[in-house]
Amino acid sequence: MHVLVTGGTGFIGSALVQQVLAAGHSVTVLSRKPASAQTLFQGRVQVVRSANDLPSDARLDAIVNLAGAPVVGPPWTAGRRQVLLDSRVGVTESLLAWLQRANHRPAVWVQASAIGFYGVRPPHEVLTESSAAGGGFMSELCVRWEAAAAKAQALGVRQVVLRLGVVLGPGGALPPLLLPIRLGVGGRMGSGQQVMSWIHRDDVLALIHAALRDPQMQGIYNATAPETIAQATFVATAGKLLRRPVWLPVPATPLRWAMGEMAQLFVDGQNVVPARLQQQGFAFKYPTLEQALRDLV
Repeated sequence: MHVLVTGGTGFIGSALVQQVLAAGHSVTVLSRKPASAQTLFQGRVQVVRSANDLPSDARLDAIVNLAGAPVVGPPWTAGRRQVLLDSRVGVTESLLAWLQRANHRPAVWVQASAIGFYGVRPPHEVLTESSAAGGGFMSELCVRWEAAAAKAQALGVRQVVLRLGVVLGPGGALPPLLLPIRLGVGGRMGSGQQVMSWIHRDDVLALIHAALRDPQMQGIYNATAPETIAQATFVATAGKLLRRPVWLPVPATPLRWAMGEMAQLFVDGQNVVPARLQQQGFAFKYPTLEQALRDLV
């Protein structure tokens, strides 16, 4: 196969590219920093700066669209929100424009999204793929991202959308989550009862590979582990494995004052279950948090 990966130098994308290359396939990486991408992959990939640089006769068998600026970072001002939208919706629309002029259309498009689609929900509300979108900026971001990608289906391309939970791995969100615990000043955030829906990076990669090769996979999937946990349980489990005390709670109010709506990523949550993956018998390598953290810490 010849696979186009956007976001190929990121936390998930870089590991995916390495695996696809190791399996003997060829890869084109879409990156705003072509020289850095070539260095990272030791010249083994083709690199384009944008979808506009893809020729109409490029023969791609699959697209994996992971592009997107980090949602955790500068405050969500109007300008920052536009950056987050452009890095997702804008890139996706440019891919769709190439698809419309392509002489050879790929068979499958794997599209990243996030459980932020569901907005902030109470812990007792179990969310499946059929649950409605929520409110707030994160939900708007995911809704618009998915809607932009969905147009590829009208062009005859099979599409698999992965609504990712908090991805745990050697990078990404986990190191900053563990840092206060490692320093001995960890504790719950807010009430600690907000639900944390998560997934190990290895299971995300296995899901992407399954989506690329299984023609029966189509539509939206919650990419979360079967075990959802309260944020306080995450802290307690990490503290046990790291042999550190967890005694210093962080109140929600100062975080909301300092971070605005972005604070919901830390003190609010969603109880998201992978209903479709379980129905189709997907075998999670790390179905429980303790298994995932034992592997990673």
